[in-house]
Amino acid sequence: MKWNSIRTKLIVFMLLPTILCIVATMIVSYTHTTQSLRTRAVEENKDLLYQGYRNINSLLEELNRISLSVYSDSDFYRLLESGYDDMSSNIEIYSSLNFISSSMPDIFQVYLYGVKDKKATLFAQNVSRRWQGIAPYVDSNITGTQPLEIQSTHISHNYGLTSPLPQATKDQVISLHRRIERIPSNQALGYLSIDLKLSALTEILEQLYDQNQEDLFLVDHQGNIVYTNQSDVIGNKLQAKWYDNQILKGDQEQGYFEMDKAVFIYQKIIGPGADWTLVKKIPVPYLLREANEAVKINLLLLALSLIIIITAIILISIKITAPIKQLTRYMNQIEAGNLNVNITPAGNDEIGIVTRRFGSMMDTINNLILKEYKLELSNKTNQLRALQAQINPHFLNNTLQIIGTLALELKVPQIYALLSALAKMMHYSMHNNDQTVTLHDELEHVKAYIELQKERFENKFSFSYDVEESLLSVPMPKMILQPIVENYFKHGFRGTSNGAIELKALPLPANRVEICIVNNGTGIPLAKLESLRTELEQANLRDISPTDDTESLRQTPGPRIGLTNVLTRLQLVCGEDASLEIDNLEAGGIMIRLEFDIRSGA
Repeated sequence: MKWNSIRTKLIVFMLLPTILCIVATMIVSYTHTTQSLRTRAVEENKDLLYQGYRNINSLLEELNRISLSVYSDSDFYRLLESGYDDMSSNIEIYSSLNFISSSMPDIFQVYLYGVKDKKATLFAQNVSRRWQGIAPYVDSNITGTQPLEIQSTHISHNYGLTSPLPQATKDQVISLHRRIERIPSNQALGYLSIDLKLSALTEILEQLYDQNQEDLFLVDHQGNIVYTNQSDVIGNKLQAKWYDNQILKGDQEQGYFEMDKAVFIYQKIIGPGADWTLVKKIPVPYLLREANEAVKINLLLLALSLIIIITAIILISIKITAPIKQLTRYMNQIEAGNLNVNITPAGNDEIGIVTRRFGSMMDTINNLILKEYKLELSNKTNQLRALQAQINPHFLNNTLQIIGTLALELKVPQIYALLSALAKMMHYSMHNNDQTVTLHDELEHVKAYIELQKERFENKFSFSYDVEESLLSVPMPKMILQPIVENYFKHGFRGTSNGAIELKALPLPANRVEICIVNNGTGIPLAKLESLRTELEQANLRDISPTDDTESLRQTPGPRIGLTNVLTRLQLVCGEDASLEIDNLEAGGIMIRLEFDIRSGA
């Protein structure tokens, strides 16, 4: 291959950096993945132990709060302060201890010693027993400055009482010991001990580690094991160099270190009466198991990718160079002025797509040159038709005015009145650009239509309207009321005398208006009425654009003319809350009710 060839340059300059990058990636990935996974595992376990600390601290806080309830129980506190010996006092004491015992589901038993009467009470499993004239239990007898202590895990006992409860069982517990003081002094009124089952801690701690691969230790400030997955050493002194050399000598609340092929992560727990340390031991092989698996997978994928990339670079380089030259020849011909070049794609790849798009672009350019002339001619034709459509109505309107003037000259005012009404209707309908009008405009249009119908039916019907003055300026869509009135003459008017049609407009709360049109014509059959109501409910606003004028609506084919069209246009202008209801009247006739929001400048 020649060096100056595009094909040679593509293969060399794409293949060389690719190989270098892949090899470097394989080397860096092998060393970096291990460290990054180790760091991520440490951070995740720090967060996990911190959450465990929060849960344990909440448990201790809850236990502490329960022990403080003796101060809020005034009767209990008074009995400890003054002494008690009667049956009612004993019942009160038992009741308070029962409340403490039932405050948490994992409380095993409660011990109370009253200094005044030297009485000891043990409450366990809903059974209590009292002893008198004995000394307080040594672990409960807190003499330090702090009135609260947490005793590490131990087997439950009877607090030195000689006659234990017969049904009492043994269990691993941690104990909270509180000195009940005479406020505000430090004088002891009694001693309260609450035994909490170790299972309360176990439920929290078992969620913090993998019991099959990892070890977890909860150690108090004296080095006693509060909890570990090795149940046989719970309660004993922790004998481990990593604890003595790293944790006892450190002052950080959280940290980690590596020793004896294991990573240790620890979290200090400072709670009420407790100074504990939570330690998680993770063997290094287990910690890096994902890293080793990831490295093997990455090496396999990188090797496979290298083979595919090398093959793809060679094929693409060969594939690209051939059609590029052909495309260059097409461009040279077009540049010379030949716009009708027959452009044939060389394939279906990216270059083939570019070639086809280039051919399409040239076809588009040629078509646009021709279409520009056709578009200009079409625009002129449309302008002429629009001008003719505008001239014809004006010509008819002017002609009607000439005939009306002639009627006045011939002293036929009735003909002039009819022509004036017809001219008003034509003038009203010619303003197609007006999407909205006022209620006054609509009413005037209806009155002009009524004048024509009165002449047609020889005044065999009456028309009345009742509209408040404040509603005449309400905006509404054009040609809403006249089609409703027209339906009366098309379908309901019998042609006999005593016909009547009435229009009322009333204001409603919430800035709404109601328009009722009532007639005494023929009622609508029930089946047809239900069909019409269903059609009104299913009226779809998307069928008509808000920019449609009245004339275009009339010329649109399909079920648009009539009440459905009225409701749709009313919703377009006045909002979707607009409604149209139609009902037969019991006395005969039909009532059509419109209701819509009053929108300024609708």
